Parts: sequence; structure tokens; C-alpha cells
Amino acid sequence: MSMSKMRYSRRSLLKGGAAAFAASALPAPMIWAQEIKDVTLRQFGTGVSNLNEVAQKVKEDLGFTLEMTALDSDAVTQRAATQPDSFDIADIEYWIAKKVWPTGNLQAMDTSKIANYGKIVGIFRDGKLTPESTIAQGTAPHTVGFTSGPGGTDFAAEETGWMTLIPTIYNADTLGIRPDLIGRPIESWTELLNPEFAGKASLLDISSIGIMDAAMVCEAMGEIQYGDKGNMTRDEIDRTMAIMTEAKRAGQFRSFWKTFDESVNLMASGEVVIQSMWSPAITAVKSRGIPCVYQPLKEGYRSWGGGIGLSSSLSGLPLDAAYEYINWYLSGWVGGFLMRQGYYSAVPETSKAFMSPNEWGYWFEGKPAAEPISSPFGDVLAQPGEVRDGGSFHERMGHVACWNSVMDENQYMVRKWNEFIAA
Repeated sequence: MSMSKMRYSRRSLLKGGAAAFAASALPAPMIWAQEIKDVTLRQFGTGVSNLNEVAQKVKEDLGFTLEMTALDSDAVTQRAATQPDSFDIADIEYWIAKKVWPTGNLQAMDTSKIANYGKIVGIFRDGKLTPESTIAQGTAPHTVGFTSGPGGTDFAAEETGWMTLIPTIYNADTLGIRPDLIGRPIESWTELLNPEFAGKASLLDISSIGIMDAAMVCEAMGEIQYGDKGNMTRDEIDRTMAIMTEAKRAGQFRSFWKTFDESVNLMASGEVVIQSMWSPAITAVKSRGIPCVYQPLKEGYRSWGGGIGLSSSLSGLPLDAAYEYINWYLSGWVGGFLMRQGYYSAVPETSKAFMSPNEWGYWFEGKPAAEPISSPFGDVLAQPGEVRDGGSFHERMGHVACWNSVMDENQYMVRKWNEFIAA
């Protein structure tokens, strides 16, 4: 049911049992258009999904104002953990939830109010894409996705009807390469430290994520066999950083990047030919007419997921508006917009209605493009006959080796990471 069809007048709903229909058919709170246009919700998160186009569409479809602030992952974590009154909506990653949820700054969300809850992919509910899936290492989203009930600051081991975050966006990340400048197949994470690319490799300088890329490399090289890459021992951290520091001192890395734009510029300029990358950064390089591949690697992907959290101080009409926003978010338009950049929607089924069969086939099913594939901004990304890097949704998300995480030894890891960056 589209939001426009939910705009009944209060009077018509109260006639002839329609109120009972509304209550049963619409899990989201009913909000009245006259009141909602005065609501402003303050959202912050990373640049990945805090997009002006989403705020504009919210104004058109729902009538209220969404003020967005985009920050880097570390700043997002800091704000969510220490400034609960500075936001209404936190658009954050699941590994960040491990740091933020125990503070009590976010409120548990009632899944009975989420219209498409039953269609959310299994990754976020029980950790499994298919019944046969093995759950990857690290902070798998379902392990921090549920709490015991209203007011809970714990994590529940299974579905409870109360979520910490409502999942929205996720992806399988790997290394970006410039195939034109490399000129041969790349199949393993080990290539990041291949001396052939000395001075032309780059790594992401966000410790919680960068160390996961480093671990994928060290394990692929056969140097370290981790108990859990997402929860390393001090010895594993030391050995990982020793290998990376040795490579850094030998001149392997051209630089370390923190922002999306830095990663795009390093790759587009050709200063770097292999590096940590995010899907829309690949999209941005390709949209300039420069060859760039999100390279599937035999050891698998490093994955991440994000969701919407609500401030514990949000109540009344603004809280109702926030639930309506979440239901709108999962109803398909945003999912289609994000999937055209290479991300996945937590409810893929609804996104399909907002994508052409050609787009759905290319981005989700791994089919060759029947006609040119464009980004949401109109840049052509793929020509007819081309297939998405890594193939279909199930091929990509079915080969996740680890999730971005927060380790028990997080403070020690951050210290060692900073030593490596400064070395």
C-alpha cells in the first residue's frame, strides 16, 4: 500500500468500522497530513546513505522535513554515543551499534509497527541468507540487531520483536582495481601487498574497517590463521600490524584514505591501482569513463550493514513520523535508488517495483545488461552485455568471509592501528 493511499481524512476513517480496518491493515502509526508538515527530524550518518535526494523525496511523499548531516564513521560513532539530544535518527552501521547501543541513547523499535518486517532478508534476522548459509566472522548484524524489550540496552540472541536498528542498506566489499593499469587477472587479497604494486596501493584509514582488510590479506598470504578476524587476540593484532607496517616501510602504500572522495581521486588519477574501496566509489570512477572493477576475490568479501536507529528522547508525533519514515524507507523507492549505486536493500522485493527489469537483472540477478545501465544520477556505468562485478546478490552476499566489527580488544587495536599509520 503506497503512502499516498494512506492519507485518509480522520473523519472518513471513523465511519463504519473503518478505524478497525486502519488499525489492522496499517502497522505504521496513522499520521495526519496537517500536523506532520510541521515535523522536522534530524538525521545523521555516513555519506553512503545520507543523500539529499532521499530528504527531498521524504518531503514530497510524507510531508515533513528531514535534515541530514553526513559524517565519517568515527564521528558518527562519537555523536551517537555522546550527544543523544543532537539527533532524532541515527543512520549507522551495525558494528557501531556495538559501541552505541549499551549507552541507552537509542530506543528499542517495535517490529510490529514495521509493515515489511516479514520481508527483511534473513541476514538481519537469523544471520542466514539461505538455510544452508554459514554465518561469517565479525559483528554479524543479527547478533546486535535485537534487544530484550523496550528500555533494553542488551543484545538478544534471537528475534524478540524489538530491534536496535531497522536494517536498510548493506553490501559485500572487496578491493577496487584499475584493470587497464594492472593488465592481468587479480584473484586474491594477497595482491594488496604484492611488491609489483609498490607505491600504488592504498588502504582505508578507519581502524575498525581497515584492519579487517588487513586481516583478509594476512590470512590469504598464509601468515596468520585467525580464530575470528572480527575479534582478534592481542597477539593476532600485533602480528597483523607487524606485517602491514613492514609493507608500509617498504613503500607499498601510496596513501591512506578516510573519505569517499579521496578514494575516488586516488583511483581516477591512476596514482593507485589497487585499494580498499566502496561500491559507489567504483561507480563514481566508472562514470568518468575510467575502467575500474570491484574485484571478486577467492577468499570472499568483507561485508557491512547499516540501519536506522531512533534517539531515546524521541516521542509523540515526531516518533510516529519516524516510524512512518522507516516504513516508507523499506517500501521500495530508496531501495531502488541505493541499488542503482551497487548497494542492497534490506527488503529487495519492494525495490524491484522501482527498477526496470534490465536494472533488476543487472544489479540483483547478475544478468548481462540488455541496455545501458545508469547510476541514479544518470551516469552510464555499464554497456549492454556487461555483467556486474561478482555476479548476483546470492553469489556476492553468499561469499561473505567477515563483517565489519568491534573487537573486545578494540582500544588496543585502535592504538596499534594508529602506530601503523604513523610509522
